[in-house]
Amino acid sequence: MSGPSGLVIVDKPGGMTSHDVVARIRRLAGTRRVGHAGTLDPMATGVLVVGVEKATRMLGYLTLTEKEYAATIRLGQSTGTDDAEGEITGTASAVDVSAETLAKAVAGLTGEIQQVPPAVSAIKVDGQRAYRLTRAGAAPELAPRPVTVHEFAVTAVRLLSGDGLMDLDATVRCSSGTYIRALARDLGAAVGTGGHLTRLRRTRVGGYGLDQAHTLDQLVEDFEVLPLAQAASAAFPGRQLTEDEARRLAHGGRLAASADADVTGAAGVGADVTGGGAAAVTDPRSPTAAYAPDGTLVALLTEESGQARPLVVFA
Repeated sequence: MSGPSGLVIVDKPGGMTSHDVVARIRRLAGTRRVGHAGTLDPMATGVLVVGVEKATRMLGYLTLTEKEYAATIRLGQSTGTDDAEGEITGTASAVDVSAETLAKAVAGLTGEIQQVPPAVSAIKVDGQRAYRLTRAGAAPELAPRPVTVHEFAVTAVRLLSGDGLMDLDATVRCSSGTYIRALARDLGAAVGTGGHLTRLRRTRVGGYGLDQAHTLDQLVEDFEVLPLAQAASAAFPGRQLTEDEARRLAHGGRLAASADADVTGAAGVGADVTGGGAAAVTDPRSPTAAYAPDGTLVALLTEESGQARPLVVFA
């Protein structure tokens, strides 16, 4: 008999891979049907969304949601991995980098940009992971990809005495697929000093923030799974179904588009479906979560040609 389906919002510790965390959750949940949405590098900490049982079918849509980070970027040194885990490959003093130069460089990396992923990344090139090719001495030339940096705000600047290095604390809000390591690298290139990431903490994935996250130690003491309906309401706009619509949808049927139905945000799907204080995604390309009259999550929907069809059925 399978355990409860839902999401586990983990505050990932440093030094563990995302797969390490999934392995730990599998043991705690007593099932192998566990996955995660959006990989974090071992150095990084913070929000890792883990799906258990039926919720694993939701993860592909959660991966596409907006993310937020708190980061520290070091100017004056470049590394082979674009973060502190790589060997230093270049140095140039950052002492003379002015506030105006820095602001111009940050502005140039904000908005819709073309970003080249780090050479040490999980991007596939001819069926091989880029990091494996790089470590084998055959680093691939990766093509730039479009990403959106909605916000890139420097919150603090510190010169490291005598080293010619400058540390910047920053907050970043960005689209899926954005590498913060690459932002650090490109910022260093823009100001002429080189740069790399020394700290990264993910503070939000879609509607799930650190305020909902639990450490692995806390989960050992009290394994908490966010139920499917509550999990969906934090990430997707909601649609309340009639009994007949719920039955039809549960069997893979189609419904009239939302213009002819009751579509609400997360707060409007009923008292039994709450989002933990997080706002639902309102991007029109985002799936809609469809709920039965009793609050049960029936499916995720997408709309096309005046109809709503199920992407994933949970009921």
